[in-house]
Amino acid sequence: MIEIRDAVLEERIARQIGRTGAASVHEALSRIIDTQEEQDRWLAEQRHWVEEKIHRGIEQLDRGEGIPEDELDAYLRRLTGQSPSPSRL
Repeated sequence: MIEIRDAVLEERIARQIGRTGAASVHEALSRIIDTQEEQDRWLAEQRHWVEEKIHRGIEQLDRGEGIPEDELDAYLRRLTGQSPSPSRL
């Protein structure tokens, strides 16, 4: 048996049960563990690809092909088609 003695963690589990419609703490925790295992599996399978993309990005930065920090927010907004957030204006 597992005992949880952390009120914050208990509240997080309760919210998870409410969000997912899990019938019990057991079911909620089982889903959480299943999700984490799937993410871990995906990362292990994609690790080479992710590392390759990171190295390529570092090489681009080393060649001066990066975007200056003061232009990054505008660049990302253009890519996603989003308007500037009021806090960034």
